Amino acid sequence: MMKIGIDIMGGDFAPEVTVLGSILAQKELPHDAKLVLIGDENKINQIVTREKFDSTLWEIVHTTDFIGMGEHPSKAFAQKPDASIPVGFNLLKSKQIDAFASAGSTGAMMVGAMIVIKLIPGIIRPSIATIMATDSNVPSVIIDAGINPDARPDVLIQYGILGSLYAQHVFNIQNPRVALLNIGSEEEKGNLVTKAAYPIFKDTKAFNFVGNIEGHDIFFKEKVDVIVCDGFVGNVVLKAAEAFYHLVKKRNIDDPFFEKFNFETYGGTPILGIDSIAIIGHGISTPLAIKNMILHTYRMVKVGLIDKIKEAFQP
Repeated sequence: MMKIGIDIMGGDFAPEVTVLGSILAQKELPHDAKLVLIGDENKINQIVTREKFDSTLWEIVHTTDFIGMGEHPSKAFAQKPDASIPVGFNLLKSKQIDAFASAGSTGAMMVGAMIVIKLIPGIIRPSIATIMATDSNVPSVIIDAGINPDARPDVLIQYGILGSLYAQHVFNIQNPRVALLNIGSEEEKGNLVTKAAYPIFKDTKAFNFVGNIEGHDIFFKEKVDVIVCDGFVGNVVLKAAEAFYHLVKKRNIDDPFFEKFNFETYGGTPILGIDSIAIIGHGISTPLAIKNMILHTYRMVKVGLIDKIKEAFQP
């Protein structure tokens, strides 16, 4: 039985939306998955009683403590061992759960990922892979989306491997096309890092490198499946896309294509490179976003992504 740990105390509207999202997810999860809710049992029971939901389908790990969004991540992680995020990571480390997802403090999630779970041997830096909507029914992957504002060429090549494996196994994209995000398609274009990275990418057999792409190529599926960049650039792209979605909604434009840019659609982004599955959700997550974060977590466990990454980075 697969067990997925959910931080019920994390997020701007917890525990209400996290419990409601867990209820929605439970209705869609296959029978081989069980949710482990980490949070205040009394509050969880109040919500499930009101919603007339059978909470015996879940395991509940009781804790009332949590790490707030404004707290210093590493200090809070050390000083609050009974908070929901440290508890979740310790359950993950001890194999009592197979994955852990939270819409709480991103900083605390990164502390747990690096200090408690640690990197897969051979990986230099972890990364966040985020989903970018395209003009196709299949999204693209952007990696890194914000963990590492600066990245050396050898780190970028590892992003290419991680992003390719993620796209292939989680989104079923065969032989994913990997590109460097740049200011021009020509090999000689870019800053010092992209210029240095290009020949390494060109010579690799680890993934299907298709060259440089520019900003206007991001949303068109005919060119690329995995977009590699440092976390500074990736985060700017991600937040610009989010702002574009909000602008469209503000102008009352109703178009199914633009709904693909709604963060609720995928719910959360994985920390790739660590030795287990940890998913970070948006702090303003709704029940729909929590549901999709949980379902995305399930898919990552189901396809055995961690084993695929370990195999790729074997010495």
